[in-house]
Amino acid sequence: MTETAFSSIAPGLVVQNLHRPFRLSDYRLIAFDMDSTLINIECIDEVADAAGRKAEVAAITEAAMQGEITDFKDSLRRRLALLKGVPIRHLQSVLENRLQLNPGAQNLVQACQAAGLKVLLVSGGFTYFANAVADRLNIDFVRANELAIDTQGRLTGTLVPQSWGDICDGAEKRRTLLEVASLMRISPEQCIAMGDGANDLPMMEVAGLSVAYHAKPKVREQAMVAINQGGLDRLLELA
Repeated sequence: MTETAFSSIAPGLVVQNLHRPFRLSDYRLIAFDMDSTLINIECIDEVADAAGRKAEVAAITEAAMQGEITDFKDSLRRRLALLKGVPIRHLQSVLENRLQLNPGAQNLVQACQAAGLKVLLVSGGFTYFANAVADRLNIDFVRANELAIDTQGRLTGTLVPQSWGDICDGAEKRRTLLEVASLMRISPEQCIAMGDGANDLPMMEVAGLSVAYHAKPKVREQAMVAINQGGLDRLLELA
């Protein structure tokens, strides 16, 4: 891939604002969003389905992903409140029966690991799902929100405070990428960030390579690479 190739190089694969040849070995860290990027669902919407509130929750999710709701923390709190009382067994059902890796996820992660990259999963979703995905893909670093559960095994509609803060939103995704890069003693230019929604833009903006995966229009427009058809591993076609 040369620096002059700033348009579609194959159906569904668009390169724009990429100013140097792509070599995976030039990077040391790849950061993935989880919901609708590494995996096929928005977990919060599927959990809401168990409560009979999927339409209401999904509408807020979509508005947040499109950037129509700019305060991600507020949108997440609103959605969580609608999930109060949902038994934890419904989370397990979503994990076992609905959550799947997106096409090409395993191939891309393995290719990155073979090239010496570390892998970060940073999500505005939940550790209940993120940790399971990380185990499946042997991911090195995870940051996500932790659901609070009462003594009866039901969601409280709130989150557990963590050492880094209260909610993993776009600003926290950015901060996490920079924090991990610092721990690894690498520059942000040596990082790849992949996502699909507005809250992924802050981390994508500081990474050396930003990749939109089946993303919202605002994200596609600002990313250096947009994968609009096919799997995550289409990134490897740029090499």
